[in-house]
Amino acid sequence: MIYNLAYESDTTCIAQLRMNRSSFIKLCCMLENEGGLKGTRYMEVDEQVAISLHLIAHHVKNRTIQFRFKRSGETISRQFSLFLNVVIRLQNVLFENPKTIAANSIDWRWKWFKNCLGALDGTHIKVRVPSEDRPRYWTRKGEIATNALAACSQDMQFTYVLAGWEGSVADCKVLRDAITRTNGLKVPHGHYYLVNAGYTNCEGFLAPYRGQRYHLNEWRDERVPRSPREFFNMKHSAARNVIERCFGLLKMRWAILRSLAYYPIHTQNRIILACCLLQNFLRREMSGDLAERRLERRLDNQQDEVDKISENLVDMASKPSEESCNSRRPGKNKHQWSNKEDVALIEALMQLNNVGGLRKKNEKGFRPRHGQKLQQMLDVILPGHGIKAKRHIESRLRTFQKLHNVVHDMLYGVGSSGFGWESEKKYVTAENDVWVEYLKTHPDAEQFRYKSLPYYEELSIILGGDRASEKDAQVPADIVEELEKVSNENDDENCSI
Repeated sequence: MIYNLAYESDTTCIAQLRMNRSSFIKLCCMLENEGGLKGTRYMEVDEQVAISLHLIAHHVKNRTIQFRFKRSGETISRQFSLFLNVVIRLQNVLFENPKTIAANSIDWRWKWFKNCLGALDGTHIKVRVPSEDRPRYWTRKGEIATNALAACSQDMQFTYVLAGWEGSVADCKVLRDAITRTNGLKVPHGHYYLVNAGYTNCEGFLAPYRGQRYHLNEWRDERVPRSPREFFNMKHSAARNVIERCFGLLKMRWAILRSLAYYPIHTQNRIILACCLLQNFLRREMSGDLAERRLERRLDNQQDEVDKISENLVDMASKPSEESCNSRRPGKNKHQWSNKEDVALIEALMQLNNVGGLRKKNEKGFRPRHGQKLQQMLDVILPGHGIKAKRHIESRLRTFQKLHNVVHDMLYGVGSSGFGWESEKKYVTAENDVWVEYLKTHPDAEQFRYKSLPYYEELSIILGGDRASEKDAQVPADIVEELEKVSNENDDENCSI
């Protein structure tokens, strides 16, 4: 055994392997007895596990591990790949089963959300991919990354993880894939996950109100909610923050997720899934984790400030409506769209798109009668709106298409180097000289130099602006099926011989 744990302190073991001695021994026993990890003539199971944990905990190169463990590079690569496969095989054991919030719950974060299963969100993890694949992995922040979708329980344990989608894809499209694939995310009827405003508010997924204060830092300095919607958003943010804690702890513990890895994309996806499963194991087996306590102290400061806010709401001061402030008078067949109506239309488009009723798969254009369906949905969201399908909605969709194309070309088109996307404020960023040079050949982009496009992410999903595909996306169950298929094929070959 390369680490003589009998003579090492727990602090040293945590620093090297991210777990104490007893947790390391339990993990080795689990991988050996339940996962089928076997020692070899020259390497015991504990050394195989120690090498693999050191790789993902510190993200060092193979040659560094060769020097430290006195093993060949081929042996280290083979044992690391085997370790990842064995951990993923234990996904039924290591994944947490979702638990619903009871009606009599007294948890100050979750008591407001009866029948909630937890929180769900996506995170970007930097990866290395071939140059021809980089456009698909190019995020709006200018990074080459993969999009990992995860759901977690109230006690910060992962219940579902889907890794492998390209970084250019929007979170809502990843979620749609998660709930439609064979080994997908299952949400029982009457239950739901908390999601952020990037997702659609629909059955099974509860999003906050748009256009209202939401993030925890917006509730500091004893700012009180001014309406029931703001109060709901405050409580929603305090509970949904658990998934942010999970991602923060995951990247804090495993350094291989904080920087570019040196492995093929399919191996990098397995590393992400294995790290999530190992985090669940440590949450159950190891108490008093220093990394977790540091993260909890930092994030709890925000939660404490929110909890001090009085729950007594004050009425929002009356304000003139947007329609009354608009002095422009539309023509007979035109409609002057207000911000409220745009939000409602985007919401209806997202709902229709998520159920597959907006456009045919792998085809351009919308399905027949999409305008009538949207008008019916607006009748429910905005009673008495007066918006017609053919005259108003179709015209607005053409406008959305033009605006989206302009921004999309700036971010991903020819000559777009130097542009970025500010996801918080929803506008394009670039240096002044980049703007000057680009506007010489794209004068229509001038309107977005000082103006935001609030619905760009949603329009990317609705209008098919991104180029990502799910060919590399996998959940642990998919990998297990793949491994069993390879094992059966090898057995058949041996029998034939």
